[in-house]
Amino acid sequence: MTVKMTAKMAAKIVTVFGGSGFVGRHTVRALAEAGYRVRVAVRNPHTAHFLRPLGVVGQVEIVQANIRDEASVTRALDGADAAVNLVGILFEKGKQTFQAVHVDAAARIARLAQESGVSHLVHLSAIGADPAAHAKYAQTKAEGEKQVRDAFPNAVVLRPSIIFGPEDNFFNLFASLARVLPFLPLIGGGHTRFQPVFVGDVADAVAASLAADQAAGRVFELGGPRMYSFKELLQFILTHTGRKRLLIPIPFALAKFEALVLALIPKFIMDPLLTMDQVELLKRDNVVNVSDDAIGTLADFAITPLSVESVVPSYLVPYRRQGQYEELAD
Repeated sequence: MTVKMTAKMAAKIVTVFGGSGFVGRHTVRALAEAGYRVRVAVRNPHTAHFLRPLGVVGQVEIVQANIRDEASVTRALDGADAAVNLVGILFEKGKQTFQAVHVDAAARIARLAQESGVSHLVHLSAIGADPAAHAKYAQTKAEGEKQVRDAFPNAVVLRPSIIFGPEDNFFNLFASLARVLPFLPLIGGGHTRFQPVFVGDVADAVAASLAADQAAGRVFELGGPRMYSFKELLQFILTHTGRKRLLIPIPFALAKFEALVLALIPKFIMDPLLTMDQVELLKRDNVVNVSDDAIGTLADFAITPLSVESVVPSYLVPYRRQGQYEELAD
């Protein structure tokens, strides 16, 4: 069943939580282009004013909200027709724990959205969300989905694979590491499979799911047109940055030890390059579950996903030895 986007909700208000982040800024753009009035709820409004030009004058509004504070979340939802929750973290830091963000905040937003009379809710989860998973990230993503569904039964749940785009923290991370390290680690041998999805396609799926009654209450897994092993993705990065680096297999046990050592570095100095939780995540493939007919995909939104090859090389240019001038130097 193909989900077609309509204009029936155009000019209505959509409150977006996490709108200033990587996925958020593209989602704000997609919603503005679809004709919605976008209310971006962020903890520090002064850091999100760059979003205003994504719409016409007055179309994008920035409001203050802390996802841990019910009163501010309620204010952000006041008068809204729909809500989008994009808030998520890749590692824990201070009060930003997996439980607090993926479960408690998700449940709070869903419950208050229901109480505020919001008609549509989109919740961003992740492929691999599983209550039986060993990784806390995957466990809490699954629990967050359950809490959202309990509070707001018609919520649309989107589960993307790793998301790529100019500001991503996958291709950019490993390209930056290749500039300074003599090798790149193939954790678990580099066999884990991924189905990278373009951030603009995820944003378009958010906008489409708000406008389609057929999407209500469903789960959609979002992946790109092709699957890659972890090793293939690192080889791709090296090819397009012109770097020659060893790819060294690292057993999961050794990777956990390295993560334990890296955890000793205070997070106020630098974000962790690898965590114990991320090692656990790498033990399972991160691809769309095509065996479950109940789970939708980008095709249900009539979205043809962009490939890694068509997008990523353009923003890996700065990681070449001589940047955009490398071809001239040759």
